[in-house]
Amino acid sequence: MIKLSDIPKTLEQVRDMARTKLKGICAAYPSCDGNFDKICQREAYGKPIGLGGAGQGRSFRANTEALAKIEFNMSVLGDHFEPDTSSSFLGIDLRFPVLSSSTAGAQNYNDALDETQFCTSILKGSKEAGTIGLRGDTWFYTLENHPSLNAMKACTGFGIPIFKPRSQDVLKQLIEKAEEYGCKAVGVDLDGCGSTIMARQGMPVFRKNVRDIEELVRFSSLPFIAKGIMMPEEAQKCVDAGVSVIAVSNHGGRVLDSTPGVATVLPLIRKKLGKSVTITADGGVRTGYDVLKMLALGADAVLLGRDIIRAAVGAGTLGVKLHLEHVHQTLIKAMFMTGTKNIKMADSRILFNQD
Repeated sequence: MIKLSDIPKTLEQVRDMARTKLKGICAAYPSCDGNFDKICQREAYGKPIGLGGAGQGRSFRANTEALAKIEFNMSVLGDHFEPDTSSSFLGIDLRFPVLSSSTAGAQNYNDALDETQFCTSILKGSKEAGTIGLRGDTWFYTLENHPSLNAMKACTGFGIPIFKPRSQDVLKQLIEKAEEYGCKAVGVDLDGCGSTIMARQGMPVFRKNVRDIEELVRFSSLPFIAKGIMMPEEAQKCVDAGVSVIAVSNHGGRVLDSTPGVATVLPLIRKKLGKSVTITADGGVRTGYDVLKMLALGADAVLLGRDIIRAAVGAGTLGVKLHLEHVHQTLIKAMFMTGTKNIKMADSRILFNQD
């Protein structure tokens, strides 16, 4: 039986619990940036990647560095207002445009949490915070026992599964299950083709061409998300193939070293696609300040990955809820101090430009 004293009341308590459970893997640092003084990156050589970045972690660091270079225009003149953070994603009303990203494999982290429990905690915590969670896919997820889909079923479909780029036939079977469980959308982690662990475990993943994507879009009755896009030209090809959402992402810097940060390429992709296409972004986002930067650079919604893993491992559903509420509060503060009255007003005008 859980004692009342063991239930965390603050985000820092959640992080302390995560540090204990993730000992040797992640220390839940105040600054999660992929530098070599961090446990996740020091342990990268010759070992499973864990929460670190690929190679020397340059892509991981590029994500945080790109966001750090973005500065706000602080605006303090004008009528008083209360920021309105409400938004919509694929017709789903959200309290704020921050989604839990499509992570997976928590049971590899010191067996800190059962995988289905991990997935369910993220979906429930996201919903309780007023948003929605994506769920991922990894080598021990099978058609017969897929923890992400199991959690979706338990949560009456309130979530979005993002599958690894498996064979077309397997993807179609997974999509059928997602439709059966009432999921809100489906997607493929296109950059997951760089997941070596899948192939090593007999679960091959593949590069997908435009015809493959068109085939999956036509097959599914649900909105389709193409995740892992980092080039404007490839984003346009996905849109032309019928994709509903472009998820700008370098997989948290975990599949290819030396990519630019997501915040660097995001405005280029938005410029290429125009305003009519829904775009999400992830990579280096830690606070509501980072969220507002991504929105101003062109994202319609922002995804959180590593921090949500730590929150779920630390305190399950409550941990996820507490973390998302912290991000929400810092987003409100950032909007207030930049004169951003609502989410639609978040654009490049609130960003400092020395030119």
